[in-house]
Amino acid sequence: MSSSYPRYGLIAGNGRFPILALEEARRLGHQVVAIALREEASPEVETLAWRCHWISIGELGKLIEILKTEGVTEIMMAGQVKHVRIFSLIHADWRLAKLLASLPQRNTDALIGGVAKILADEGIHLADSTTLLKPMLAAEGVLTRREPNKEERGAIDYGRRVAHALAGFDIGQSVAIAERACVAVEAMEGTDAMLRRAAGLANTRSLVLVKVSTRRKRLLFDVPVAGPDTIAVMRECGATALAVDAGRTLLIDRTEMLAKADSCGISVAGYSPLEYH
Repeated sequence: MSSSYPRYGLIAGNGRFPILALEEARRLGHQVVAIALREEASPEVETLAWRCHWISIGELGKLIEILKTEGVTEIMMAGQVKHVRIFSLIHADWRLAKLLASLPQRNTDALIGGVAKILADEGIHLADSTTLLKPMLAAEGVLTRREPNKEERGAIDYGRRVAHALAGFDIGQSVAIAERACVAVEAMEGTDAMLRRAAGLANTRSLVLVKVSTRRKRLLFDVPVAGPDTIAVMRECGATALAVDAGRTLLIDRTEMLAKADSCGISVAGYSPLEYH
């Protein structure tokens, strides 16, 4: 790349999302500076980035300093940061502490919105998290050999209404439905833990998992992700169908994921998202 400045900065959380984004950036010839979160990111991030800096989650001032030094004006967030870490386990520097004290609600939406405003004031634009991975977004329609059956379709319709309503309050992205009852709602524990809890509560082998994206037009953060591990936990818990928002959910290792779903008889389908603000 001819420019002396990196094309993007990338804040790397956990999981495969940041790894895949960096691999795609390298394939496209983009120079990406990774800001790897010490509590979350894989060491592999360092091997794939043009340059890599390690910081702790609470070091907002250091993040801004690095981006300015590197000449980065556009940054994306990739990978999960466990919600419990964000609000209870971080040691915030003065910039983040001041922001946390000013939040009207202590949820992810309010926090990242506040961080985005601070970055914008410093001339740094927060870009769509899926900028480098558009081809990995789920398509609309049935993605596996098996379509959802009548019972599963009913559960999906109900679950999507519940999940989208909850997404408006930034509570979670997933719900578990059994026999058209909402058995469990995802909060800070994550989808896998929620699904295991649902399996214990429902005592059934007909759970349906519904994942939606948060109700904002741009996917700046908290992008829903599903992959082979999702299917493995579904099989463990007796879940038979997965519904996701088409065009707004990343399918990690899609071929492997869908092959595993087919081998387990699990149906996976993408649905047109409801309206977003």
